[in-house]
Amino acid sequence: MSAAGGGAVFDARQVRRAFSRASDSYDAAAALQHEVEGRLLESLDYLEDREPGTVLDLGCGPGHAAAAMRRRWPRARVLAMDLALPMLRHARPRSGWGALSWSGLHKPIERINADARALPLADDSVDVLFCNLCLQWVEDLPAVFAGFRRVLRPDGLLLVSTFGPDTLQELRDAFAVADDRVPHVSPFASIAQFGDALMHAGFRDPVLDRDAFVHGHDDLPALMRELRAIGATNALTGRRHTLTGKARFARAADAYERERRDGRLPVTWEVIYAHAWAPQPGAPIREGGFDVTAIPVSKIPIRKR
Repeated sequence: MSAAGGGAVFDARQVRRAFSRASDSYDAAAALQHEVEGRLLESLDYLEDREPGTVLDLGCGPGHAAAAMRRRWPRARVLAMDLALPMLRHARPRSGWGALSWSGLHKPIERINADARALPLADDSVDVLFCNLCLQWVEDLPAVFAGFRRVLRPDGLLLVSTFGPDTLQELRDAFAVADDRVPHVSPFASIAQFGDALMHAGFRDPVLDRDAFVHGHDDLPALMRELRAIGATNALTGRRHTLTGKARFARAADAYERERRDGRLPVTWEVIYAHAWAPQPGAPIREGGFDVTAIPVSKIPIRKR
């Protein structure tokens, strides 16, 4: 996904502010994020008996994945990176970082305040790059995947998840009825765009999967409170920079009511997962006019949860 007309889709400063403000509430409110993280962590089994030297939890939030990888590989160098500094400050006490195991083999987790679009890491320095539900805030996926390829060692493992285009579709439709001049919900890359970006970066043997989670909320204010609690506020550069207004919000709430089922307002979250391997140095992205990697997107079903 890239910005139409060359302009920025997301306001990176607003993304940072939103997640910084949500640092106190995120861990308790992010049930879906934790569930997706657990599923992504299961994919570490693809490494089998390989012991990585350096692993990166990118967009680490409260740091649970970094702590899980620390437990899995006590001798590894574990890096936890996030755009929001307050998230990193909250991560350490909540995850028990810095505590040694009974054998004394655990190394402290290193916290890095940085942007996924400009990783401050050396080339070929990371064996596992784990990135859970962070890339939906990145508009240029080919560029960020090129950065991932740069820092990963040959045969390094990339594990990522992101939200797909069906995410918050009900909310998007409701606000479109109330206010069709500006967007209120972010655009999300499709699984085809996601796979294509991996392919263009030269990753090999990519495997993609997706889930659809449908949650219920009492009303629109309850949903909006949850989104604020996890930092998922409107960070589009084209967003309305004034308050939505009571009348406009009421129209959106009325439109959303048409979707109510079994006494609850449905909220859809489409989650895309991918794992792939970093190529050998100098490996071409394309050969003979044909894509080196091919992803049968039409054959990837959506599991309803």
